[in-house]
Amino acid sequence: MKSPAELTELFRVRGLKVTPQRQAIFAVLHDADTHPSAEAVYDAVTEVMPTVSLRTVYQTLNDLADMGEILQLDLGTGSARFDPNVDTHHHLVCERCGRVVDVYADTAGLRIAPRQRHGFDITATEVVFRGVCPACRPTTQSHRKETDA
Repeated sequence: MKSPAELTELFRVRGLKVTPQRQAIFAVLHDADTHPSAEAVYDAVTEVMPTVSLRTVYQTLNDLADMGEILQLDLGTGSARFDPNVDTHHHLVCERCGRVVDVYADTAGLRIAPRQRHGFDITATEVVFRGVCPACRPTTQSHRKETDA
């Protein structure tokens, strides 16, 4: 993800307002190694800037997603999640706690037969692997190797 200073300049070039609240949002996202919801971004930003509104957080996240600076994800975990990593990658999602982790997986062999495309021109592939993360795994299974899955 671009630095907060680069995002500030990008917003200015596009004629979007640059406010201290938006700059705080940029900083939170730049330091994030998770896939936060808008509410999680809001919670983090209000720790340093209590006057920010949830509406400002949503608008800024949507602006960043529209510009291709973050990804908006619907992973079936309730709220939309936002991913500062815009590299081509996939996701691991814990079915219990909703934790999301980036994964770089070889999906080159994943194909849809032309008759099953329903006329779509396919431009991208998103793969979501679901399972149970180590923190949520029952202690009786905690000794199972990661490669067993």
